[in-house]
Amino acid sequence: MGVKCPYCSTSNTKVIDSRINQTADITRRRRKCPQCDARFTTYERVEELMPVVIKKDGRREPFSRDKVIGGLKMAFLKRPVETAQVEFITRKIEKSIQGFGLKEIPSQTIGKMLMTEIHDIDQVAYVRFASVYKKFKDVEDFVKDIKKRPRPLTQPESLSFSFISKEPEKDSRENS
Repeated sequence: MGVKCPYCSTSNTKVIDSRINQTADITRRRRKCPQCDARFTTYERVEELMPVVIKKDGRREPFSRDKVIGGLKMAFLKRPVETAQVEFITRKIEKSIQGFGLKEIPSQTIGKMLMTEIHDIDQVAYVRFASVYKKFKDVEDFVKDIKKRPRPLTQPESLSFSFISKEPEKDSRENS
C-alpha cells in the first residue's frame, strides 16, 4: 500500500525524488501517479511522543506544534523573520520539551521557553508575544517586564507547576 494520489486517489504512486532537510528531521519526497501522471510532494517526519500540556485552568490537552507555530507567526507578523527561523524555534522547543522527559508540562513553561527564543531574535516580536502571553495588569508592569531578559528554562526542576501546592503534605499518622 503506497501513498494515495490527491488527484485521482490511486494508491500506488511512485517516488521520483527524495531529499532530507538541513536538520535531517524531515524527508521531502516528489511523487508521480502512474494513473493520471500528476506530480505532488509529501513531507515525512518521525512522530515523536510529546508530553500533555497542562493549561492554566488545569485542563490537559495534547501538545500542538501548530499552536506554537501560530503563536510565533503572530509575534513575527510583518517582522524581518524568515519562516525557517520559526521552524527552527519550534523544533528547538520540541527537542527541549522532549529532553525534560516529562509526561506533562505546564503551558506557562512552553510560553516562557518561547519568550526566551523570541527575545533573542526580535525585540518587537517579544513585546507582542509578552503582551498577549503575560496579561499585564498595567503599563508599569509591562515596561518593567520587557526590560529584563527572560530566564532560559534548561532543567526540568526550573519548570513552573503553579497549580501544585508547595507545602508538604502532613502525615495522617502524626495525629494518631
